[in-house]
Amino acid sequence: MDCPTQLRIALFGTSADPPHQGHGAILAWLATQFDHVAVWTANNPFKAHQAELGDRCRMLELLIDELDAPSGRVQVHPELSHMRTVITLERARQIWPGAKFWLVVGADLVEQLPTWQRAKDIFAAVNLLVIPRPGYDLSDASLAPLRQRTAVTVAEMPEIDVSSSRYRQCSDPQTHPNAPGLTPAVQAYITQHHLYPCPQTSTAPLPTP
Repeated sequence: MDCPTQLRIALFGTSADPPHQGHGAILAWLATQFDHVAVWTANNPFKAHQAELGDRCRMLELLIDELDAPSGRVQVHPELSHMRTVITLERARQIWPGAKFWLVVGADLVEQLPTWQRAKDIFAAVNLLVIPRPGYDLSDASLAPLRQRTAVTVAEMPEIDVSSSRYRQCSDPQTHPNAPGLTPAVQAYITQHHLYPCPQTSTAPLPTP
């Protein structure tokens, strides 16, 4: 009798404030590489957020509904949401015991990762899959310190040059209903619920991580 194949799961957490076509491109690519892509949105302790968590979760669901991916391959898992990644990983292991996990992170987080709470436990639990972003060095030399802690792979996909912060700072959905970077369903949700009514200008201090 053949042994069952170990389930390969990509873990993709994002602030999704709002989710954009860059997120969609990443998720569509992940759907071609993994058995399942588990997605969630959480409050990032390093960021200030403009939309409520429930709205961001719903926008992620709308984004995923528009993906060209096998049904059920990419799903939002609100139960994974936590501001500490190590807690999310503990929850994932309870949901999918025996699965092999890849934590998907943007290139902008590579230097920050070792400072995360219980980073050693994170590195022991997952492999890392890094998504290229413009302006961030992903050479072997730059990744060497991280590879001393865990397995690191750079995704073979184009750099993503779209960001949620750029949308919040530069776009007013009321006057720019077709703002670039958003899918039609997400843009419609933003307009219907009056999210991001004006460019973000807040300089309030961020919470302590």
